Amino acid sequence: MTKHYWNQDPAAPAPPTWQQTPRAVPPRLGPGGGTATAPAAPAAVPAAAAPATAPPAPATPAGPSGPGTPPPTPPVASAPASATPSGARATRRGTGVLRHWRLLVAAVLPCLVLIGVGWWLWPEQPTGIPPHVAAGTVQADLLGADSVSRLAGTTVVAGSQSGRPHAALNAAPSDCAVAAGPTTQSVYGPAWKAFLSATYQDAGGSGAYSVNQTLGVFPDADTAGTALQRLTDGLARCSSATVTDQAGRSSKWTYTARPATESAVVWAAAQDGAGDWACFHQARVKGASLLQVAVCQAGDGASTASKLADELAGKVTG
Repeated sequence: MTKHYWNQDPAAPAPPTWQQTPRAVPPRLGPGGGTATAPAAPAAVPAAAAPATAPPAPATPAGPSGPGTPPPTPPVASAPASATPSGARATRRGTGVLRHWRLLVAAVLPCLVLIGVGWWLWPEQPTGIPPHVAAGTVQADLLGADSVSRLAGTTVVAGSQSGRPHAALNAAPSDCAVAAGPTTQSVYGPAWKAFLSATYQDAGGSGAYSVNQTLGVFPDADTAGTALQRLTDGLARCSSATVTDQAGRSSKWTYTARPATESAVVWAAAQDGAGDWACFHQARVKGASLLQVAVCQAGDGASTASKLADELAGKVTG
């Protein structure tokens, strides 16, 4: 029986949101993780000064032009290379670092552009290809989400699946374990050969609408008929029950069953105090298979459950 809530396990931790994820900080330049800063330029060393008093120029003999010809001007001495200011060296270092970053950007940027263009022009790969399901298996017999949506008149998406019956539910009184868990071991027992239970939820994810399909295959038709009889007898013994799930949450349900036949039983389970919330069930035997359908919603879902059961029974080969 599908419950009114959907995946609301209080013990599950809430996933972190993107605001809680620390943003990446790029590494800084320079030693020790700090930003590289040019060292302070010391006071410039003054250039070597010429002597205060220049020695007198030697007398020059009179030439052809006459005795008044001035002597040649001596060359001015330039400052030694060691006298270059430290600030100039720091400036050249900063310029070199900047030049290296420019070269790196110039080399990486074209690659990023090519990658982006290639991704944009890459042919789109086919998506949505359904997995291969072998014919004649329980996976092939169950209705898909599209078929369920069409019959239910609303869009549903696939939810959880189980490949074996769950353990019997904790119900009070204990005679109501079958009515509380019609798809559990209390009905299907250990004799099944193949089993699959699949749940579908409304596309909005609110849990306002859910559908469950269950199919169990037994060794023969008699064993399948025995499982249906256990279900029919369990419904006859229980008119209401309080069900407690594994998380310790309790809910009270009222069960109303129609007269059963040898091959089918129809019933409804209404949750007390849940705003007209109810689950509408149908169980049928076809050959060696016991199939069940449940539609849970606020309102009457009996007709939808009947349509889904007819469609599912038409696919089951026995």
